[in-house]
Amino acid sequence: MKKIFIVIIFAAIASCSKSNNKTGNVELSGNVEGLKKGKLYIQQLKDTALVTLDSISISGESSFETKFQIDEPQMLYLFLDRGTTESIDNSIHFFAEPGKMKIETTLQGFYSNAKITGSENHKIYEKFLKIKSKLNDEKLDLIEKELKNETLKNKAVTDEINTKKEKLTVRKYLYTAQFALVNPKYEVAPYIALTEIADANLKILDTINKTLSPKAAKSRYGKELSKWIKERKANEEN
Repeated sequence: MKKIFIVIIFAAIASCSKSNNKTGNVELSGNVEGLKKGKLYIQQLKDTALVTLDSISISGESSFETKFQIDEPQMLYLFLDRGTTESIDNSIHFFAEPGKMKIETTLQGFYSNAKITGSENHKIYEKFLKIKSKLNDEKLDLIEKELKNETLKNKAVTDEINTKKEKLTVRKYLYTAQFALVNPKYEVAPYIALTEIADANLKILDTINKTLSPKAAKSRYGKELSKWIKERKANEEN
């Protein structure tokens, strides 16, 4: 009987150590396939520096679960410290929301293979990234043609490439603005406007700002967008 009691105590301790008694309004679980040992850091951008909200040690099992607190939906970063292994593929950015979220990925393709669920804002953000990816592919094609033309110096080709680049830039701004305008109730809308088209025509930014739902307008990124528009208006008037 004494042995059974001891086993129960150890099982309870092991269960507690898995979650480390962490509390918070975000319950994050996931798996990094292939990772046997390392450390995961959940980071938040404050001003220009990344601040660690939580850390998770991986030893043996590649799955993890944790809890942490956020004031509102926002972009966070899951950083992998691989130890001695060097890689540029060490960070996943995800739009966190209070509730249950899951991040599943692999050690070899930490960012590229990441699948993130449980956040409506992130689901919307992924739709935007698909549009952005197509535009980036077009831009890369033009850069490749530009490089090939450097030796030939064909003026007609140069003019054609420059025209296409200008049109592509206009399309990028219009697509991004339109995307923010059709998703005004999400906090990701002002985030996209700030990070992708901050230098756009003030009328476009103002329209996005005025279209935001009260919840999105009062969010961190909604306030930052409003502040940015005021600053640009003041600078352009002087």
